[in-house]
Amino acid sequence: MNLTLADVIEGLTDNRIEAPQAISEVVIDSRQAKTDSIFVALPGESTDGHHFVKQALQQGAIAAIIQQPVAPYDQGQTIRVGQINQEQLLSAINNLPLCIQVDDTLKGLQHLAAFWRSKFEPRVIAVTGSVGKSTTKELIWTVLSMRFNTLKSEGNYNNEIGLPLTLLKLKPDYERVVLEMGTYALGEIELLCKIARPQVGVVTNIEPVHLERLGTIERIVQAKSELVQSLPAQSDSELEPETGGVAILNNDDPQVMVMADKTDARVFTYGLSPEADLWASDVASAGLEGIRFVFHYQDEAIHARVPLLGRHSVHTALRAALVGLAEGLVWEEIIVGLQSLPDSAQLRLVAVAGPNKSTLLDDTYNASPASTIAALNLLDDLAATKKIAVLGDMMELGSLEEEGHRKAGCRAADIVDLLIVIGLRARFIAEEAQTCGLDSASIMELENNQIAIDYLRKILEPENVVLIKGSNSQNMGEIVSSLAVKHNGPTQPKANQV
Repeated sequence: MNLTLADVIEGLTDNRIEAPQAISEVVIDSRQAKTDSIFVALPGESTDGHHFVKQALQQGAIAAIIQQPVAPYDQGQTIRVGQINQEQLLSAINNLPLCIQVDDTLKGLQHLAAFWRSKFEPRVIAVTGSVGKSTTKELIWTVLSMRFNTLKSEGNYNNEIGLPLTLLKLKPDYERVVLEMGTYALGEIELLCKIARPQVGVVTNIEPVHLERLGTIERIVQAKSELVQSLPAQSDSELEPETGGVAILNNDDPQVMVMADKTDARVFTYGLSPEADLWASDVASAGLEGIRFVFHYQDEAIHARVPLLGRHSVHTALRAALVGLAEGLVWEEIIVGLQSLPDSAQLRLVAVAGPNKSTLLDDTYNASPASTIAALNLLDDLAATKKIAVLGDMMELGSLEEEGHRKAGCRAADIVDLLIVIGLRARFIAEEAQTCGLDSASIMELENNQIAIDYLRKILEPENVVLIKGSNSQNMGEIVSSLAVKHNGPTQPKANQV
């Protein structure tokens, strides 16, 4: 059973009609429209999808979901939800392509995704937290894929648009679905849960990320708690405990552990102390080869090596392993899964070859104080002739903006031989690094990325290691793309952002 035009019409209008045309894909970018796809015209801040409906239909889309009339499809080829009858529907599907007009295209997309999700019975695993969601999602997917046909959300499809698009890819043979859930405001994760109906919820940590939008740490906790509050109750069956709701919580984060009292699901905990249900000891970095540690679960001790960079990545491995255990996998499957991350996995921190046999640690997707310090700790673990950090602004820290940057600066002072900062907020990193003992001659404040590119190209020498990290809005990825040495050989191991 694949998504058909009949399903789309029923999901949006509650009218079932004979329209067996299979839908190839649901897209929100008209450039991605292809034969038999559905284009959803979303109004945006900078542009409006309604301007591109004609283009999408000309490229082969079988239908467009709209919230306002679009010429030349406003006559005869548009059906309006709430104002249609069976005769109009029959006429419309015989006159393709067509437009389906709803009151709100975003809500229409979400309603359609919830309708399609209700057709299937996979176990849905949802991941939220301040940082580490994407890498956790990827590693859970590799573990569960050892036994189950598993769908995952791609890239950063973790919001009110991306999650519905992922669910519309569901097919009967998917046994598990792994979704990432992000939030900027209270109520958003609750909405995502109503659409996805997860049975397993994983919470990574609580940090002052998006504090500027949510206001306080307490409100961040409240927002993330919506996931565990939305889970079903734990199973009453001792033989099939994985059939009920499961909340997987970080025992090392007190802000996460308060969520144990906010859910009716069965609670499993992970961490670095024996108080957790699954815990790790003997954590050691193997540099660019990954990390080594020992899992402890009940009376078992399992030695593991995982191709994730940095000691902090042990928490990611613990989350994925605990999901595997909760879903009935055995340790042999879990360990193989943890070691099987494909190159295509969208992980945040990537080691790539730089100029003159240097190494670039690309962690430019985003930045918070915790993830920046974790990345600096990784840099500390690596052997290098010179350790360089290029750090940019960390955004949306609210009242903790200066404090967060200063914490990163003080940690950098203990590790780097050269600190380069870019951005108005990053000056706090430079100031605190000097206060914490880094010589002023080893600190550079640069105006923009291009100046950093030109400077690094001149000074990098063999076995130098350069960490490049900043918030996504700082576009520091252009530093990496400009300096990376292109080759067709094996890629370096990848790791997560915390």
